[in-house]
This record gives sequence, C-alpha cells and structure tokens, in this order.
Amino acid sequence: MATLLPVHLYSLAQTQKPQLQTINNHHRHFRLSAQSRETVYCSLQQIQKTTIHPISSTEYKPGVFDHVFLNLFRNKMVQEVGWDSEKPGYDGLIDVANRLMVARTNSETKEAAVRILKSLFPPLLLELYKILIAPVAQGKLAAVMVARVTAISCQWLMGTCTVNSIDLPDGSSLPTGVFVERCKYLEESKCVGICMNTCKLPTQEFFMDHMGVPLLMEPNFNDYSCQFKFGVSPPEDDSTLKEPCLEVCPNATRRRTAATDTLKMNCPKA
Repeated sequence: MATLLPVHLYSLAQTQKPQLQTINNHHRHFRLSAQSRETVYCSLQQIQKTTIHPISSTEYKPGVFDHVFLNLFRNKMVQEVGWDSEKPGYDGLIDVANRLMVARTNSETKEAAVRILKSLFPPLLLELYKILIAPVAQGKLAAVMVARVTAISCQWLMGTCTVNSIDLPDGSSLPTGVFVERCKYLEESKCVGICMNTCKLPTQEFFMDHMGVPLLMEPNFNDYSCQFKFGVSPPEDDSTLKEPCLEVCPNATRRRTAATDTLKMNCPKA
C-alpha cells in the first residue's frame, strides 16, 4: 500500500498535466479571439470611414438600371410638358427640361417639377414615410436614409456622388450629406435657371412637403459641384438665387451680345 500511493499520485499528476495544458491553450485561444475581434472592429470602422469619405473619385459609368431610370424620368417629364425631343438619351432629357421652363413662370416651372418627382413614387409610400419614418429620432434617421438612397440611385442624373458628414442645426454631425463632384445636369443644361427651377427648388420642396425631410442644396456654379444637406432647411435669403448667368449659357450669350460684352446680369429665370 505504501508503494501504491506514490505511484497513484504520480499517475494522477501525469493525467492532470494535459488538462492544464489544454486550459492554457484555451486561454491563448481566448486572447487571440479578443485580438481578432478588435481587428474586425477596427476594420469595420475603417470601412465605414471609407464609405463616407471615399479616397478616389472616378467618372461614373451608367449601368443597365441607370438607363431604366433615365427613360422613366424622361417619360414623366414628357407627360408633363406634352412634348418630346428627337434626340436620344440624356441630350433629349435636357431638351425636354428646357421646354419645361419655356413659356412658364418660375413658380409654374417649380410646381411642374414637383409633380414630376411625386409621380416617380407610389403615393402611399411618400405618405407612410412622412408619417412613420420622418419623426423618428428628430428626423435624423429619415435624413440618413434618403441621403444614402439619393447617392445610390441618382448618379445617372448627376454623375459621381458620395455620402458625406455635415453639421446639423442642433450641433451634431451625421452622414446626411450627398456631395456631387460635378453635376452632369447643370453641366449639360448650362443654365442657372434650369438648375434652380427644375432641380434645386422643387427638390427641396418635394423632400420637405412630401417626405418630411428638410433639404438644402448648394450648387457651385464655378466647378459644377453640388452639396446636398438633408436635415438642414434652406435659408430665407438664399444667395444662389442671385447667381449670374453662366458664361456658357447660350441665352445669356445672346443677351450680352444685344447689350454689352461686359454685362454680368442675374439669370432672369433663377
């Protein structure tokens, strides 16, 4: 018996040794898992930053769905105007936008553009969004959502655009902005009045009145960029409404020729 006990204890120690090694292995695995989780978390943070603030800017190339959106939007404009251009694609769309503004006052053009935007959505969808989504979190959730949808679905019309963070009236900063690098609609129309009355003003009114989301659009007529600010209301005195005609605007060129080459007049349709 005296000799069996040490042997038994020795055997027991030998059998417990792998268990301690297993525990140590589990401990090392736990530490590795914690490090892995930290790595994944940092990667997600980096992806989010990259998504909101992309590093590179490339020219947008329309896809199959973009052509569908263009044709749908153009058909809605044609129904409102009662006329269609013989030109295909985007050039024809710009012709129809020009015709939309001809023989109409600024307010009439804006009202027509709002009707076109409304016709692109099922009526109940707009009402439900305004009632159910717009009030959540003081409107911040709705602003974030429409910013992302705008950036994804409207590049066929405006060109490359990305979601960015903006300062809201309450002092917070959220990714509720959309930055258009070079607006194709403005560049092709070459007209401040078309930008104001068929895009900026009706779009701001549409989102506020029919989706419950304030919007301020800040077009830059020097480089054709545009900053959308969802969650921000337009100021009462909007300086963009006093912009002079673009140098490349054909109507402005004719007016300057009739008066003086140095005349810098405000766009009469803005």
